Amino acid sequence: VQLQASGGGLVQAGGSLRLSCAASGRTFSSYAMGWFHQSPGKEREFVAVIKWGSVGTYYADSVKGRFTMSRDDAKNTVYLQMNSLKPEDTAVYYCAARQGFRDIASAAEYEYWGQGTQVTVSS
Repeated sequence: VQLQASGGGLVQAGGSLRLSCAASGRTFSSYAMGWFHQSPGKEREFVAVIKWGSVGTYYADSVKGRFTMSRDDAKNTVYLQMNSLKPEDTAVYYCAARQGFRDIASAAEYEYWGQGTQVTVSS
């Protein structure tokens, strides 16, 4: 599975962005897909994950109620709609794919990673 993230940019606090992650590979629909973010000097942190078949979506507490993750298996694409953005959301955002669904917040459990897209939220 190869992943390509896009949609990052510069936005003012309170604004919105939608990230996309396009995947190659015929078995995309069987993978759980996640989003992580990483700020300079920090560990890569879990943001959200969606199971195969969209049967479950889970979020970090810091983004609940503001971010929505979805997937379109016909387009091999997942999305992260980010609303009410805050300066602390500033980071490089990565999409990732995995099989299985244990330890969903652990970056080590994800097998495939995209290249990352920068999100910058100004105050």
